Parts: sequence; C-alpha cells; structure tokens
Amino acid sequence: MAGHRVDVIVAGLGAMGSQALAECARRGLRAVGFDRFSPPHDQGSSHGLSRIIREAYFEDPVYVPLVHRAFERWAALEAETGAVLYRRTGGLCYGPPDGTLVAGARRSAELHGLPYERLDAAAIRARFPAFRVRDGWEGVLEPRAGMLAPEACIAAALAVAERRGAVVRRDEPVLRWWQEGESVVVETAAGRTAAAHLVISAGMWVRSLLEEGAPTPMPLALTVQRNVLYWWEPAGEPGWFAPDRCPVFLGEIAPDLIWYGFPDTGDGVKVALHHFGPPTAPDAVDRVVQPGEVAHLRALLAEWMPEVNGRLRATGVCTYTNAPDEHFIIDRHPDADRVFVASPCSGHGFKFASAIGEVLADLVETGTSRFDLGPFALGRAGLRL
Repeated sequence: MAGHRVDVIVAGLGAMGSQALAECARRGLRAVGFDRFSPPHDQGSSHGLSRIIREAYFEDPVYVPLVHRAFERWAALEAETGAVLYRRTGGLCYGPPDGTLVAGARRSAELHGLPYERLDAAAIRARFPAFRVRDGWEGVLEPRAGMLAPEACIAAALAVAERRGAVVRRDEPVLRWWQEGESVVVETAAGRTAAAHLVISAGMWVRSLLEEGAPTPMPLALTVQRNVLYWWEPAGEPGWFAPDRCPVFLGEIAPDLIWYGFPDTGDGVKVALHHFGPPTAPDAVDRVVQPGEVAHLRALLAEWMPEVNGRLRATGVCTYTNAPDEHFIIDRHPDADRVFVASPCSGHGFKFASAIGEVLADLVETGTSRFDLGPFALGRAGLRL
C-alpha cells in the first residue's frame, strides 16, 4: 500500500474511527485505517463491555439530534452484521432537582419534546429500591436509553469496512502526516501512504498527531484522565439489578460528583465515577487499580447503593481525553483543508460514534454536515493554547 493513493485514510480505529472507516467503505471510497493496537482493544477509551446511550442529554441539548441519528445508525449496523449491539433498559438520571444532572436532562427533554417521567424521591425508591436518594431529590426516567457493547460495535464496524474493501492496518501507528497539494501523506514505520483526505480520530494520541506529528504544530489544551471501572456482585436482592428491572443510571450523589452504572447482564453490576481520576500521559497509563480506589468506591456504595456492595468481580481502567469545555472536536484542520479531526470526546462520546462516522464521511465527500458542528470547532475559545 505504501505510495499508493487512496481516497481516505483514518488514523485511529476506536469508536469514531472504526465507524468512519465503515461508512467511507459503504460509499465506495477507497479507505485505509491505521491503529497503534489491534482494535477492539483495552488501551484507550472504547472498552469495558458497556456504554450508556441516552437522549435526555444533560451536557447540552445540541447533542440530542446527533444521538437520534446515532440510534438509527446503530440499528442499521445491527441489521447489516447480525450483531447485537444495543440493549434497551431505560435510563435514570437522579440527584438534586437544580443540579447539573437532573436540570440538564430535563432541559434537553423538554426542548426536544422527548418522552420522560419526572420522579420524586419516593417514586424513585418505590420503582428502584436499590437506589438510596435524599428527600427532595428528583429523577428523570427516559424510556429509550440503554447499553451499547463497545467492543462488539467496533468489531462490527471494522468487519463491514473490510468486507466492503477497506484495508485495516493493525499495530501500525501513524507517526506523522503532511499535505502536499491535493494529497495527504501519512508515515508509519512500514512506509508512506497518500490519500485525498485524512481523518484523525486518535483519541488520547490526538495531541501527538496535531503537534509532534504535524507539519505545523497546533497545541491544544487537552488533558488525559485515568478512570477506573468496577464490576460488583450484588450483596442484596439480585433481581433488583436485572436489565428488565434496573435502568442504566447516572446519579449526582455530591456536588461535582456524578457516578454512573449498568444492570447486571452476567458480569456484575458495573459502577464508575464520571470525570474522576488523576491526569495521565497516553503512554504511561497506570493499569493497576489500587486498594484505596476500591475502598473509596465501596464507601460510596455503602452510602448510596448498599445492595450492590458485594464481592468485587473485576476492575478495568479507561481514559478520557478532555477538552476544557468538555465538548467534542469535529472540524477541518485550519492549516490543511484535506484533514479532519474527530476527537477527543471528553468522556461521553461513544454513544454518538455511529452518527459521527456518517458525519465524517459527509465531510470527506462534500465538506459539509447537516448537523450543527459549531460547538465542536477547533477554533473555539479556550481550546487552542
């Protein structure tokens, strides 16, 4: 492939890159994807057996049209491959009614006319007895929310891409890139490949490709955060945590502290803290979960979900790559008009990947998107150093 010009190169084949490669291949584009590992893998942000997909988006209503399209595209990927990628469980956001989580979810639901139930504390306790909530707290229960299987989603997308003619180059990181007229050239340890367009979707390695690996360095104010995932064997009534009785959930259990979790589908009840963990470097992530981290989560479970606080079955480590405003990056490179950047996702991006893959294919083909990408621009305030 070295020296051969193709239509598009995708650098990074995690959540966004795998979907972009599949969508480009569906459209008949000659596509090549590179990844520094062999996706799906557990070295980035797109693993851990489950990811939440939800519509009443507390972060910002601008995401709601994008997640609507994502639901459609996940269903299409299931139909195309026969893989089971999404499981509907309903979703509960709970906490103080004027907090970030509940007020934000309610705002998105009302602005976009989404179906939801507004639950008071007594109703939450009655419907979901595993949750301890304070008097005065509220919940937003949305019916369409559920779980995605990240490793299966990536594997399905890459299978589609390869079946439709794309080339997947595993264990071959892109080292640097540059634009030459109407071509973009990428260099790996195996050689150079030229294409009409390049999509950079490298997750926590995006800074290295936009700074050290770029012809004109573009420093960005991005941080990488280490986050721990926990799977617990329920200590209480196990039926409370079955997928038909327990929704995926997010709880604002203290000021500036949100946790999230999933029902038990056979691996235990998964619980983790959102945007909680130390900064790290992409190539120096500590994969060992310390006893003190487990003890901290156990203390929170004892207070807020004691029926979950049984035997610890497993742990994992993933990373968030965060922009200062916690929005995504989806934009054309300002100094290279044939290069598009599609990461990081600030710890809440996986659910959108199927739609973002389509957005990136549109950008490659036409340079435009039907979605409002303004909040995700590279030139927005606070992002550039």
